[in-house]
Amino acid sequence: MVGIKDVAKHAGVSVGTVSNVINRPDVVSEETRHRVQSVIDRLGYVRSESARQLRAGQSRIMALLVLDMGNPFFVDVARGAERAARDAGLRVMMCNSGQSPSEEAEYLALFAEQRVRGVLLTPADATGRNIEAFRRHDIPFVLVDRVAEGATECSVSVDDVLGGALAVSHLVDAGHRGIAYVSGPPGLNQVKDRRQGALQALAEAGLPASALRELPTERLDVAAGRDAGARVLGLAERPTAVFCANDLLALGVLQAMYAAGVSVPEDIAIVGYDDIEFAAAAVVPLTSVRQPAVKMGAMAAELLLEETESDAGPDDHDHRRVVLQPELVVRRSSLTPR
Repeated sequence: MVGIKDVAKHAGVSVGTVSNVINRPDVVSEETRHRVQSVIDRLGYVRSESARQLRAGQSRIMALLVLDMGNPFFVDVARGAERAARDAGLRVMMCNSGQSPSEEAEYLALFAEQRVRGVLLTPADATGRNIEAFRRHDIPFVLVDRVAEGATECSVSVDDVLGGALAVSHLVDAGHRGIAYVSGPPGLNQVKDRRQGALQALAEAGLPASALRELPTERLDVAAGRDAGARVLGLAERPTAVFCANDLLALGVLQAMYAAGVSVPEDIAIVGYDDIEFAAAAVVPLTSVRQPAVKMGAMAAELLLEETESDAGPDDHDHRRVVLQPELVVRRSSLTPR
């Protein structure tokens, strides 16, 4: 491998000058800077980030671990986090747990080995064991799309109870009295909170909890939504509306209805959650509960930067829980009144 000494030798300068060209180019003359840079380009030198971190005592890498990078919602979260990190001169390592607690544990171990600056985490492990194990490494982390239950970490989330209530209140106001909730993995806090909001909306309308029929799925993707849609169609008492825990599930349900010749919204209404870009572009534009995903990612990164740049120790840092507000975006998939 080409090292900094090789660059210095070929450029006819000291190692310190090469270091300045890389880290503080403003203190080097333009002629010397161009000469050294041309040698760097010609030799293909890449500085060792791990060595730099050892000298500086702090990484420039912020890790982001989410449930599913195939979900555009998390892509938007990553965009927000990346913007905030870049503005601070940092970079983001983006990783995908695939909703698997074991994969989450492996990534958290990797982050500890690499001594990243901090972690933005959407937990896959509902038991909290992975987080408890990670605490031992004294690496700051911020929970994303999940409310911190204690006062030992920051979090940025959306009020999912309110979001579930908005979705089901909208359907009840449209005259629906039998609603299916395609919920995703039941252990996820987001899924449980959205269900709680849905039940609150039914209670406020004077309807029994039995008016909501929950259909759990193993994953939060389109394929799981298609399967859930088929299950809805097979129910003896078919609901007139479906509320889905995210838009990918809702798009899958929509596909199942279309394949079976069931009209949306005339025969069955559908409401999703997240308001990803594809929601408005669906063959029947999808009503959805909008989450400010980009803002969520940016705020989470900013909270992590505050903690890692603070002079206060981890026990003295003022951890904050930021809860953003959802918004119902009504489109054609739920517009026909009953």
